[in-house]
Amino acid sequence: MTGIATLAIAYVLSQFYRSFMAVLTPALTAELGATKAHLSLASGVFFLTFALAQFAIGVSLDRVGPRRTASALLMLGGGGGAILFAAASTPWMVIVAMALIGIGCAPVLMSSLFIFARVFSLARFSVLASWMVAFGTAGNVIGAAPLAQAAEAFGWRPVMAGLALVTIMVALAILVLVRDPQSPPGMDQGAVGFDGYRELLRMRVLWPIIPLTAINYAPTTGIRGLWSGPYLVDVYGADALMIGQVTLFMALAMVAGAFIYGPLDTIFRTRKWVAVAGNTIGLLAILYLAVDVFADVAAVTAIFVIIGLTGGSYGLLMAHARAFFPAHLVGRGVTLMNFFSIGGVGAMQFATGAVVTASVVPGEPTAAYSALFWFYVAMLGAAIVIYLWARDAKPQPAAA
Repeated sequence: MTGIATLAIAYVLSQFYRSFMAVLTPALTAELGATKAHLSLASGVFFLTFALAQFAIGVSLDRVGPRRTASALLMLGGGGGAILFAAASTPWMVIVAMALIGIGCAPVLMSSLFIFARVFSLARFSVLASWMVAFGTAGNVIGAAPLAQAAEAFGWRPVMAGLALVTIMVALAILVLVRDPQSPPGMDQGAVGFDGYRELLRMRVLWPIIPLTAINYAPTTGIRGLWSGPYLVDVYGADALMIGQVTLFMALAMVAGAFIYGPLDTIFRTRKWVAVAGNTIGLLAILYLAVDVFADVAAVTAIFVIIGLTGGSYGLLMAHARAFFPAHLVGRGVTLMNFFSIGGVGAMQFATGAVVTASVVPGEPTAAYSALFWFYVAMLGAAIVIYLWARDAKPQPAAA
């Protein structure tokens, strides 16, 4: 359990690193000359390198185990990237730093899910995965008002240097405390190496699940981690503290949402329809912003909370896909689906940056953000429609 606890702390850092830049928007713009395009690219490359690393991580989990995989990448990528971020003097150094941090954070949650899949029953996987995500989402909370206050008091560079040290210490703790689970006795190894991914991609049962896995998290993390800052600055003239306060409520909602999703498949005896209902509510919340992009701050905060609550279906969708994985491909299976999840977020970061840039109207700050929210509505709506064709994987009662 100490190993799982250490991975949970590492996942808090992972969640922090994917969302903290929204609060630092004013400082990065003023000190480094970072534009919206720079910030969008920096956020996008985090998710891009995170996603591309999944393939090698999946093979490494099945062959080497989570202990060495997670500790090495978190120390070198996460710790090294945070040091570079703290020393950045140009926007491009921030972009490179975020690419390194993405690689460093890439194996953390997957190592936890690999252990859950090997040690615990399938019936418990959804709850464990959702609750790990919920605990880790506390990183979003730290990256909101607390980060804003710390940066105000000490400066953002010392804060980032301190986080680099914490990241390295957590990586060392993983190396010492995590224990690799044993493979099931007599398990058929089947496809080896990267061939395992081809075997998984030939499974048509996964195809309708993939689009919603790729899109469901993108509006939540995109708004929380990237666009909330520029949106609040451009439309409401917000400072870092106001951004931190608004995003704090959204971050808390993301924590609560992941916890709430955890047992719902067991309660309602369906994974598919819980995911459909939750994501549809989130879609309607984003639609509200698309229609009324200049709503007052209180209304915007409430909508952000709803988006945060409903955007936590990651663990549920992973459990839905996990129900169809062969035993010998668990590591590659969870990393493949995570590739689509994180890759979808990264692609959407790049795409939304292009949408906002193309939709700017001088003197009319709401135009770009209206286009942004309509884009999220279209993409999430399409993914939900495709997911309707998915085969349900109804949870079985947990073994006594």
